[in-house]
Amino acid sequence: MDIQALTAFIAVAEHKSFSLAAEQLHLTQPAISKRIKGLEEQLNSPLFDRHNRSLSLTDTGHSLLPKAKEIVQLVRDTQLSMRNMNHQVEGRLKLGTSHHIGLHRLPPFLKSFVSQFPLAELNLSFMGSESAYQAVAQRKVELALTTLETSNTNNSPEGMISEVLWHDKMVFVCAKEHPLNQLAHAQLRDLSTYPAILPEANTFTFKLLVEKFKQQNLTLHTPMPTNYLETIKMLVSVGLGWSLLPESMLDNAEEIGLAELKIEQITLTRPLGFLYLQDRTLSNAAKAFIALIKA
Repeated sequence: MDIQALTAFIAVAEHKSFSLAAEQLHLTQPAISKRIKGLEEQLNSPLFDRHNRSLSLTDTGHSLLPKAKEIVQLVRDTQLSMRNMNHQVEGRLKLGTSHHIGLHRLPPFLKSFVSQFPLAELNLSFMGSESAYQAVAQRKVELALTTLETSNTNNSPEGMISEVLWHDKMVFVCAKEHPLNQLAHAQLRDLSTYPAILPEANTFTFKLLVEKFKQQNLTLHTPMPTNYLETIKMLVSVGLGWSLLPESMLDNAEEIGLAELKIEQITLTRPLGFLYLQDRTLSNAAKAFIALIKA
């Protein structure tokens, strides 16, 4: 089977569209159609059912899709292994990261990587923690730096390798004028009576906090979720609610009117680190970036 035909088939199956597949692969739609037709002739079976404005996989298509992905991934990994043998750090490194890590942790490493390895090209995508896991699993990025799932920071069920690089201490904050700041000893039940400005529910930071509230049979009121921690910091500083932020973001807390809340018997940290697929051949660029950041 032709690898290009299998690649076209995967793209059409994922997009459910010949035109979108052509756009993704930088080909014309007739070129995509020709590759799919050739594959169907080889298999002597249609791969798609054509409807008025949509496509769906036939039984043959459903059977072929996982095998096609395995074949294409195996070929790409083999090609990469061969290229890695020249020990050159070159080519594109697709890296996923959160805005917070990208702004507060990565800059010196990115600068050093670009300086040391000019033949490598960094392709940086910003995303939440849940999206980072999905992007790695779907091979959309080779490496991700994000908040790691606290229940499993070595090998995830999805077959990923993860390693903790930093422990981010998290602190409760509100505006100086907020009623919570007037309490001598605030507790979680006090927080539950006021709106919280937090990351979206699919982030590990949110899950970490909601678990603490559940343990005390309390609920969170989050009217304005956003994954941009700098935006959360601003919204909290003007009195729209309380939040949980990395301690590293509070250098100018006094200037912008933020106050730290000491919540009794609650200490929260989140592990930050990198993750990649266990069975994926890493490029020399990815290996070099991992070595640089661990050093």
